[in-house]
Amino acid sequence: MRLCFASNNKHKLEEIKNVVGRNINIVSLADIKCYEELPETRNTLEGNSLQKAEYVFQHYNTPCFADDTGLEVDALNGAPGVYSARYAGEQRSSEDNIALLLQNLKNDTNRKAQFRTVITLLGVEEKPLYFEGIIRGEIITEKRGTSGFGYDPIFIPEGQTKTFAEMSMDEKNQLSHRAIAVRKLGAYLSGITV
Repeated sequence: MRLCFASNNKHKLEEIKNVVGRNINIVSLADIKCYEELPETRNTLEGNSLQKAEYVFQHYNTPCFADDTGLEVDALNGAPGVYSARYAGEQRSSEDNIALLLQNLKNDTNRKAQFRTVITLLGVEEKPLYFEGIIRGEIITEKRGTSGFGYDPIFIPEGQTKTFAEMSMDEKNQLSHRAIAVRKLGAYLSGITV
């Protein structure tokens, strides 16, 4: 089976190939000659994930899956959520996003939050299939670590002492929200290719 991952992020692609195994040929957007920016205009992670998958499936007639991820902070009623990448504006600056989040939480003692990833698989069954990964944790008051991206320097997963940005990629991939969702996708795909 050939399946497109609606992303050109090489690291994400390799991570998914490792989880899914070699029975399924996972290709990138570039592999199917899709170079345009995929739409993300819905107001939920599920909606954005589906929208990206639908775009690829409709324009390139290729079974595919797409993901969307958000940081959901309890004290901010789930914000930034679906707007995590552009929380501080359309420039999509991680530095600006972190600064705004810390500013908005500065007087809050409730620092609980979760990262949530939703993967939508399209073109394999008659309807879209969703796979969700959640990791709970807390937001610290200042950045720690230089690995990872986005909000990783200020998020410590439950049961851990290091932020995602202080972990190696292997450590992060053992417990991250995306890894959980990818393992669910991998288990499903393994079941249909056995």
